[in-house]
Amino acid sequence: MIDSRTAPYAAFVMRLALGIMFIAHGLTKVFVFTPAGTAGFFESIGFPGFLAYPVMAFEVIGGLMLVLGVYARWVAALAVVQLFVAATVHFGNGWSFTNANGGWEYPIYLSVTALVVALLGDGAFAAKASRTA
Repeated sequence: MIDSRTAPYAAFVMRLALGIMFIAHGLTKVFVFTPAGTAGFFESIGFPGFLAYPVMAFEVIGGLMLVLGVYARWVAALAVVQLFVAATVHFGNGWSFTNANGGWEYPIYLSVTALVVALLGDGAFAAKASRTA
């Protein structure tokens, strides 16, 4: 049974963790790998290089939106798609993310986490709640 008194706080913690992860990964692409390096990586795995830019923007801006609780349900729904595509890059590397070039375990886990946020909603402390109806 779901405890309706604590469920909004659980949703908040999940939303916050997912948002922080997105910000960290987006900023890593921007400042460590660089936009040009990230675009080059995208090309090396068969994606158009220009897609690196909206992905980096989504990870940083979407991550901030999740942390702040601004339309978090909708951002999380988009994240499910983005994370599933990220997982496809790792399918050939096996399950464990500790495998060479990373397996698909972590991106799928994050995709499920994003799905939970999308289904649960914004949770407590949301700056701008998503419409649910």
